[in-house]
Amino acid sequence: MTIDFDDRYANAAYIQNADAFITRWTQSAAEFRNAALARGQAELDVPYGASDRQCYDLFEPEHPARGTMIFVHGGYWLRFDKSFWSHLAQGALDRGWRVVMPSYDLCPTVSIAGITQQISGLTQQIATRFSGPLSLTGHSAGGHLVARMGQVLPAEMTARIAHIVPISPVGDLRELIHTKMNDDFALTPDTAALESPLLHPAPSVPVTVLVGGDERPVFLEQARAFGPQWGAQVMIADQRHHFDVIDALRDANSDVVTLLTQAE
Repeated sequence: MTIDFDDRYANAAYIQNADAFITRWTQSAAEFRNAALARGQAELDVPYGASDRQCYDLFEPEHPARGTMIFVHGGYWLRFDKSFWSHLAQGALDRGWRVVMPSYDLCPTVSIAGITQQISGLTQQIATRFSGPLSLTGHSAGGHLVARMGQVLPAEMTARIAHIVPISPVGDLRELIHTKMNDDFALTPDTAALESPLLHPAPSVPVTVLVGGDERPVFLEQARAFGPQWGAQVMIADQRHHFDVIDALRDANSDVVTLLTQAE
């Protein structure tokens, strides 16, 4: 039986009114940013690298921050930027943590390995700029990137990380070689293996993986693999799919936000 790898990794095709989610994200994020700017609690487009897309938005809580959460967006390393997700900062802000949301260069302008290095550089800059604990979370391709941070950051930076929460992550990239997306990724068996978090030792920090119960089977498979291979906790959100599983980040009382902000 021939496997249709493009269909296996297709998300929007299996989500009703998928385009409407993007419209809502855009509107909600813009409203959130405007309100934060009006309160003097946002700093936008802060550069962290040489290219235009290497910049981040910063959101501060009402009182001095107890820690810093970094959220890395998804989009298969091919699309989107930080401007779609600002509203997802709400939960952590309500618990007294500042939130950093970076953009990064996209394939094929850079390789996936190159994006990993950009997010590593961003994380190190944030750790230098702010004291206190760090937590990392990201969605889909962003989930892959924050999982990689536990493996590529210097030890002194890893020691600052309280928790890593990949959401619906791609943990093993080798199947992506067989998708049309690889025209842009240019992955080889060797480079796919090198960039696959699940093929390397688990980081020395707590890891919890969140995935929607109604996601494509491959995303459930990849999320569950972090359990036996990394010793990670795996949380499956019932009746959530790839596009709405991230809504939990807006809720200060959600399990995922609690995990990300529990360090003092």
